[in-house]
Amino acid sequence: MSATSSIFVSRIKGLPLLDPNGEQVGRVRDVVIQNRSGQRSPKVKGLVVELFAHRRIFFPMERVHSIDPNQVIVSGLVNTRRFEARERETLVAAQLFDRTVKREQASAPETIFDVAIQRSRARDWELAEVALREVARRPFQRPHVTIVDWSEVPDFIDLPAPRDAEQQAMRLSDLKAADVARELHDMDPVLRAEVVNAMDDDRLAEALEELPEDEQVDVIASLDTERAADVLEEMDPDDAADLIAELEPGLAETILARMEPEDARDVRSLLGYGAATAGGLMNPEPVVLGADATVADALAQVRQEEVTPAMAALTFICRSPLDTPTGRYLGAVNIQRLLREPPSALVAGLIDPNIVPLTPQSNIAQVSRYFATYDMVCAPVVDADRRLLGAVTVDDVLDHILPSDWRGVQLDRIETEVTDG
Repeated sequence: MSATSSIFVSRIKGLPLLDPNGEQVGRVRDVVIQNRSGQRSPKVKGLVVELFAHRRIFFPMERVHSIDPNQVIVSGLVNTRRFEARERETLVAAQLFDRTVKREQASAPETIFDVAIQRSRARDWELAEVALREVARRPFQRPHVTIVDWSEVPDFIDLPAPRDAEQQAMRLSDLKAADVARELHDMDPVLRAEVVNAMDDDRLAEALEELPEDEQVDVIASLDTERAADVLEEMDPDDAADLIAELEPGLAETILARMEPEDARDVRSLLGYGAATAGGLMNPEPVVLGADATVADALAQVRQEEVTPAMAALTFICRSPLDTPTGRYLGAVNIQRLLREPPSALVAGLIDPNIVPLTPQSNIAQVSRYFATYDMVCAPVVDADRRLLGAVTVDDVLDHILPSDWRGVQLDRIETEVTDG
């Protein structure tokens, strides 16, 4: 599906939800959206799915692989916890369909007939269009349906009047993550708590990764466990594991139980290693391709927005399965080599024999010497059975060799420099 095509919710409702093996999990019953700050379209959080036992669960939209006229195909494990709508979430079919609205451009009231969603260029889903139907003035009159951009229906979701915290969240939405972290670091604790509650989950997750550890803990501990789980799911698994390791054990376990099973599994796996080892430092979601992949396939993977520059430096070639822990690890290819080769070339023929993998037990001293010796920004972590477990990037190494309070010192220094200037 292209980034600009849209799908109406009425066409999704009732479709079977299939796992990657083609087994039916349940049927789609609704779509969950959430208001966002600024003038951005509401974000599609996920689907309400009815299992065969008539239990309704939530399935996150980022795990939706494809939608076609006959089915919805998803990836990852299914969390069977019963769905409960959270504050600021809206069910499209249950709460928006048939709602009466009044547009400035329309001469009479209209009702919401349908709502369309689309995948944005950032790869998330958002609300796109609204189909409005005239309120019939005479019996048996066929009402006219008009499709308009979501922004033309200002009252179709009852947006609350902006409070100070919401205005702050709107202002922060346009800043880089490091700048958002600096703003949160300098805020009065009461205001910071209100701003954090008003921020989008993904934006808050990005900012948390830039805050000192003690402030990360304060923020997560201040959230209800459901919201804390949602925010941690948006973080890189290694950063989420570092944060959870700093929480009180009871709270940590409660949040892990609330997280999506696949995300929780990655975090629990990382927590099984020492924090100052390659296993504790690694990200279990590197760019992995099969031996039959081409250069074009590899470049398509590394150019995805969610892949960091450091993680994009190496593409790892493995036997199936390609999810970590993978099948047999074959080797790695540097992105510079990929850029020099024809798109049709097989990546398996471009493996660099000089890239030696780390073991998950390699300590921080060994890992830092490895990066310095081989001038690397990314390195594979492989177990005794030659399975790829993840990849360590240079920023993760620096996080652990710098003083523990370096983020707070840096934020304070930036503030001082700005003030002095």
